[in-house]
Amino acid sequence: MLLLLAPVLAACGKYDYSAHISDEKQDIFCAETEEFTLTVSCVSREHPYLCDGIAAPKSDLLEAVLTEKTPTGAEYELYFLEDVPKGGDMSFRSVTGDYFYSRTAERFPSETLSVRVVKNGVSAELLLTSVKTKNTMDPKTALSKAVEAERETIRKMTRDGKFRGEFHVRLLRRDKTYYYVGIVDEQGKIAALLLDAETGQVLARRERS
Repeated sequence: MLLLLAPVLAACGKYDYSAHISDEKQDIFCAETEEFTLTVSCVSREHPYLCDGIAAPKSDLLEAVLTEKTPTGAEYELYFLEDVPKGGDMSFRSVTGDYFYSRTAERFPSETLSVRVVKNGVSAELLLTSVKTKNTMDPKTALSKAVEAERETIRKMTRDGKFRGEFHVRLLRRDKTYYYVGIVDEQGKIAALLLDAETGQVLARRERS
């Protein structure tokens, strides 16, 4: 583990803070029908997932969320239409009132994603589209903007030339695209930033334990 936490230096000699990302959402694909909305996120996340200031090795996942416009109590299945369709039953989440499915990803899609949704045995194929544009920053660029904006926070979390913390970097879609960047110290305290996904401007900041 100590070797995993050793700082990685970029070719230019600057500290590579991206080596400390423990949770990263780099793309979101969306589709909408008359009955539901469907989003699929491309996520790289450590396992086990802990807010402990230590970035562990990550796994690539596709995480799907289906939200009905009018609750029906239906059963849903989801299949990703690759060379061999892969998928299965979606789980209903009573707390959030939606359906969830997750699977490991050999590779992440780009621009579009084809899926099959099965509702109570009736199937339909959908083409999901990425929320990213040519102007959307990648997660590493978003992280560099956050580090620049939080120089004092980063300084306090650096000892003996090593950064002692982890980062959560997640692309978000609301009225437009944003990045959430969480800076997590060894006690689990988080400095949370909301960034414009195109300019990197910090729009909001708060701290939580």
